[in-house]
Amino acid sequence: MTERTNEQWLTELRGPEQPHALADLRGLLLRGLRVALGNRIQRDLDHVMEDFVQDGLIKIMDNLDSFRGESRFTTWAQKIAVNAAFTELRRRRWQDISLQEMIEDQAGNEFTPAILTDPEATPEEHSTRQAMLTFVQKMIDEELTERQRQAIQAVIFNNIPMEEVARRMNTNRNALYKLIFDARQNLQRKMAENGLSPQDVLTAFD
Repeated sequence: MTERTNEQWLTELRGPEQPHALADLRGLLLRGLRVALGNRIQRDLDHVMEDFVQDGLIKIMDNLDSFRGESRFTTWAQKIAVNAAFTELRRRRWQDISLQEMIEDQAGNEFTPAILTDPEATPEEHSTRQAMLTFVQKMIDEELTERQRQAIQAVIFNNIPMEEVARRMNTNRNALYKLIFDARQNLQRKMAENGLSPQDVLTAFD
């Protein structure tokens, strides 16, 4: 493969030598993705990698104008491809699971934050955290609409990708962001009415 400077990569990817530059870039992305994701994919590795490389190349070409030369072009390109692949893997993880299943555990109970199973927490800390979580959950149940509750629990508590939650809720990322923003505003208002601030909640988990 031809060694290129950042400027050469940009010039060739935009000019008549684009096919050759894309072929070289494709090889680089494929090797990088195999290293980054090889242990996360159990089957159809070659086929999946080809899909990820194609997605990465499309995103890179769409964002060429945003490259600012603060790193090597190939490092920048690899980062875009890997981030795109991780996003797709997260999406595939949830694709066959209903939204309600996403926010429940296998026993059918609501998600329990890992902080409640912290082995280093003292009995007093555990009691304080449990009380605070009970209060927050009560606010979520009483102050939010069903869609706001689903969005908060899926995105904030369960860390499910916003794109996937938006798809399951038949909305888009911007509308979901607004839904979560409004929900958080409602919760902050209720906290204030009870003499609490978001910082009070965070302090309980320091």
